Amino acid sequence: MTDATVAARWQFAFTIMFHYLFPVLTMGLGVLIAVLKTIERRTGDRLYGAAARFWARIFAITFATGVVTGIPMEFQFGTNWARFSHFAGPVVGQTLFMEGVFAFFAESSFLGVFLFGERRVRPGIHWLSSVMVALGAVGSGFFIVATNAWMQHPVGYRVDGEHVELTSLWALLSNPYARWQYPHVIVGSLITASMVMAGGGAFYLLARRHEEHGRVFVRVGIVSGAIASALALFPTGAFHGENVTRFQPAKVAAMEGLFKTQPGAPIAIIGMPDRERQELMDPIVVPGILSYLAYGNFSATVTGLSDIPVDQQPPVEIVYYAYHIMLGLGTMFVAICWSSAFLLWRGTLFARRGMLWIVMLATPFPYIANEAGWVAAEVGRQPWTVYGLQRVDAASSTNVTAGMTYFTLFGFMGLYLLVGLLYLLLFARIVMSGPGTADLDAPIGALGTGAAVSEART
Repeated sequence: MTDATVAARWQFAFTIMFHYLFPVLTMGLGVLIAVLKTIERRTGDRLYGAAARFWARIFAITFATGVVTGIPMEFQFGTNWARFSHFAGPVVGQTLFMEGVFAFFAESSFLGVFLFGERRVRPGIHWLSSVMVALGAVGSGFFIVATNAWMQHPVGYRVDGEHVELTSLWALLSNPYARWQYPHVIVGSLITASMVMAGGGAFYLLARRHEEHGRVFVRVGIVSGAIASALALFPTGAFHGENVTRFQPAKVAAMEGLFKTQPGAPIAIIGMPDRERQELMDPIVVPGILSYLAYGNFSATVTGLSDIPVDQQPPVEIVYYAYHIMLGLGTMFVAICWSSAFLLWRGTLFARRGMLWIVMLATPFPYIANEAGWVAAEVGRQPWTVYGLQRVDAASSTNVTAGMTYFTLFGFMGLYLLVGLLYLLLFARIVMSGPGTADLDAPIGALGTGAAVSEART
């Protein structure tokens, strides 16, 4: 692999991992905002409407930052990965185009209606705008995951000379690899949004500020987080794992540090993969579980790295540790959310300051888990750009040097540092200013009639 290809990989890895910090929040937060608006519409409780408006401000700055950080990746397809674009463009261009036209524009348009139209449109339209923002966010995620799923498991294509052509759009959109990958991504985003919302509410309760709103944030965040964290393990995580085993045995072997093909393959709880010795050092394993998760049979044979050509094996250590970080944090989310949900059901959560501290301090960890999951997925696909069709060293541009790429990488790092600091500053400012007062920050009269408070006072 040339130095230019390595540099291009570093640049794309940095830009996409930084960018994903923002859509991983907006995809789930859009759903929770729609939930808050729905509760307001059904109960008439304006507190939920104020909560929805507060989180819509967070959504807006996150959405805008995601757009800014996502644009450079589009250009990298043409600058750093020209041979990939030439080879796979007729296929992946379809889903990327659909993401922009059908999802991104819908999401941004209805976000404007939601943010600025509450006193200008009917209440049903305003509620519908929140639902459409949520649908646009998760729809955008679908088209991106469909693109990635084709790179993981190409379907609906034919090779025509030096490029592939799409033969079935339906096959592309119904890729069996995406059937469980996409729900798994969405529940990961819901966990992130839920933990951020619950963490924000815990902060208010611990600081004894905006406590009424804080209880709403914690209640909605914990309940949705408990549901999403369970779904992340089963069925989405379990069934997606079956697909990975079926289509990419090398990735599964790397994720579990399984060097030798064996029946009744164990699942590794902890351990250190050693490629030189071809074994997992100091492991704690549960026998037969990997075979059961992969094939539904405790005695099934799982392919190990020893039966996979060396030049088709992914970097084992990176994949193994990234996967186990994701899995370990996912287990932690189940413990935190479900124990908090139990205390919420008992009516004692808001008085348990120790538990509120745990909820607040756990806020950053879903970001780490989601990033680690994508590292396991993408590095585990190596050495392929399009699995089984095009290798990474055949996908990079031939007229871009390593020096050029590293120069722009350092530029991106500096620029993204400024963007990230600005985002955190705006985020903190919104949080410190608080959600606003429900009776002063919303239309009055019959819910959402459009009569402003100032108009009522004149």
